[in-house]
Amino acid sequence: MGGVLGSAYKGFRVFRGVKLRDWGLAGGLTALGFALMLENVQFSDERVRSAIAEGSMAHPMSSHSAWMIPVFLAASVPVLWWRRNILAVATASVLAMGLHVLLFGWVTRCGAGLPLAFVLAFLGAVAGTRATAWVVGGLSVVLTFLVLVVDATTGPGAMALALPIVCIVFGVGLAARRRTALNRELADRETELRRLRDERAALEVADDRARLSQQLDGLLQERLAGLGTAAESGRGLPPAEARAALESIESGSRETLDDMREIVGLLRGDDVAFTPAPTVAHLDTLLARLRTEHSRLIVSGDPRALPATVELSAYRIVEHLVAALADQKDAPIEVTVRFAPDALELRVNGQVGATADLKAAVARAKERAKLLGGSVEVKVSKGRAGAVAQLPVIG
Repeated sequence: MGGVLGSAYKGFRVFRGVKLRDWGLAGGLTALGFALMLENVQFSDERVRSAIAEGSMAHPMSSHSAWMIPVFLAASVPVLWWRRNILAVATASVLAMGLHVLLFGWVTRCGAGLPLAFVLAFLGAVAGTRATAWVVGGLSVVLTFLVLVVDATTGPGAMALALPIVCIVFGVGLAARRRTALNRELADRETELRRLRDERAALEVADDRARLSQQLDGLLQERLAGLGTAAESGRGLPPAEARAALESIESGSRETLDDMREIVGLLRGDDVAFTPAPTVAHLDTLLARLRTEHSRLIVSGDPRALPATVELSAYRIVEHLVAALADQKDAPIEVTVRFAPDALELRVNGQVGATADLKAAVARAKERAKLLGGSVEVKVSKGRAGAVAQLPVIG
């Protein structure tokens, strides 16, 4: 039992990595070769003489052996594994075709042999290294020669037409290879640019935090010193003057808190990357610059001018989220902005691509919302993401 299972497992491993279109390609070439070789077996000498007299054949057939069928199939079946080693596949096809020529001589091979040579020339150009591609291209030329050198239907004269076609097919494969490599390089560069952009955003946040810390420290030192002085001067004063001093301290304390809130709100408000600073009104321009062609902006509520810190933070939050959701070119993105009396609500919905770094984008969006006392919630389901951001609007 174990031996049977082991054999089955090894048999399964043989076909690992073979895709459905590989079965179709190898199956088509094999079926074509089987039909042609079966016709060679059944084609009588009398019919051959008649065909030569009519000019549809170039030479009498040397054999009608049924063994030409499996030998020919040995040249086409290896195409099934071209993804593993195209050089080995091309070599096996050439050796099988050479054996076919030696054993059976003048028979018809062009109807199935030439398509095999063309397919190997193209696959060799698009697969493997550049050196491998040229070796497989040369083997395809050799295969074409073997197919036609003793072909009973066309004769060797058909090589003048077939060999240039093999070279053209090989050139098309090289062009496809270069285009694929260029697309891969562009995708890698885009990924690298996205990474650099994320790193730059992280550095900006760190720089703003440092500046905020310095401003808060200076503000607190100055205001607390003033409040301490006012408190010291209020000792021993008459009740009316003491009350006035306490009111002054309370007013100064409130002013200090208001200034601290303003500094926190301006954490991203000093961004000089845009002049003027982007606002909610610029979101339509942001969506127009995306890779995706299907984007929509919906505005509801009572549109109005908001504090600059809210406007800029709202723009940045949407920018971070749509940058991650616009990873796929044709993925639709919908941005909804709702102006509530005491808050600004932002909704961003889109499809999450395979290379999208949604987690990092959400982290940056939450960081900006937190500075204003807001929040960002994200739900991902079946490849789609929906984000809701709430930014409080005071005053």
